[in-house]
Amino acid sequence: MRFPGLRHAATLCIVAAFTAGPAAAKTISVKAGTPDANEKLQEALILAEPGDTVQLGAGTWTLTDGLSLDVANVTVRGAGAGEGGSILDFSGQQGAGEGLLVTSDDVLLTDFAVINTKGDGIKSKGADRIVYHQLRVEWTGGPKSTNGAYGVYPVESTDVLIDSVFVRGASDAGIYVGQSKNIVVRDSIATENVAGIEIENSFDADVHDNIATRNTGGILVFDLPSLPQQGGHNVRVFENVVNDNNTANFAPAGNIVASVPTGTGVLVMANRNVEVFGNVFDQNGTANVMIVGYRYEHKDPKYQPLPKAIVVRGNQHGKAGYAPAFEGGGMIAAAMGGAIPPVLWDGAGDAIVLDKVGVLSLNLPDVKTPRSEAKPTPVDLSRATPPAALPAINLPDSMEAKVK
Repeated sequence: MRFPGLRHAATLCIVAAFTAGPAAAKTISVKAGTPDANEKLQEALILAEPGDTVQLGAGTWTLTDGLSLDVANVTVRGAGAGEGGSILDFSGQQGAGEGLLVTSDDVLLTDFAVINTKGDGIKSKGADRIVYHQLRVEWTGGPKSTNGAYGVYPVESTDVLIDSVFVRGASDAGIYVGQSKNIVVRDSIATENVAGIEIENSFDADVHDNIATRNTGGILVFDLPSLPQQGGHNVRVFENVVNDNNTANFAPAGNIVASVPTGTGVLVMANRNVEVFGNVFDQNGTANVMIVGYRYEHKDPKYQPLPKAIVVRGNQHGKAGYAPAFEGGGMIAAAMGGAIPPVLWDGAGDAIVLDKVGVLSLNLPDVKTPRSEAKPTPVDLSRATPPAALPAINLPDSMEAKVK
């Protein structure tokens, strides 16, 4: 038996479903200071739909649990990241997780602060085309090993923009990008972290126009074994101010950054095709630039531990090397008249230094040679022909539009 009327109605419904435009984007406003403010904030992140904005009012949320967002194409916007803005305060957080976790694509996080999380400040995982903009992540008690590990922490993502972010007090890295591709970190400030800015196991990154000051190490470019993505390469570190990175290392024991010598400006370890140029260095007690291999035990047969095609050129070097914090550094500095040269190379892999400053090699030709066999001597690394300059990183226009 046929029901032509019902079939006609069903057809109209199907046509309507395919021809109707997307739901109008809306703004979900959340106020601080109300009795149910915390529940309303997480509820807004759950109920948001693609295209929506979650608008945080001015004030402070006193939070005991972490927040999460898993909806694509959502903006979380506050009323500012400074005092008087939108402050997410996790001083009373019960668990050890992050303050805010994002697992969706095309998200913009802007104009708010996250303070005193037990774990990481803001983490995103597998979130492509994510933008961190005009944010503050801070542990207000200053450097402590009990602070959270990372301030802003995008990982396993393609197209990452970190713009105008301030991070202070992270016990690992203030601004960290790991196992990601196509990355820009710019116009940001990292201070009083163990590592100010870290690019780890990532491909194609520009780190420029930042200030890295009063960290243990200013800017780190690492590649580590036994991770799903390795072979980090094509990283440009340029036009940054990297000064006074002499904060004593406060990383918890066992962390790889616990081995970063106090007083390090830029540290490149086991990466390839890295350019360090146009930066201003000053008052980094160990070295302005360090280039080293990975000298720790591992069981990853595919891992390549040597730095390769590292180029240092066109930088301004102020005082450096006057308080080297690596093993035997004090004796070497004393033997050289009180300071080691601004650029320190362990002797493994290959590097080109075109800056008109001294370079000290420890003459450790491979990562298996123990440090006790170091034979420090000044070297000239300017004679090789440098490789072609790396291209600039271009992010999708949709990402750049969000921060204009």
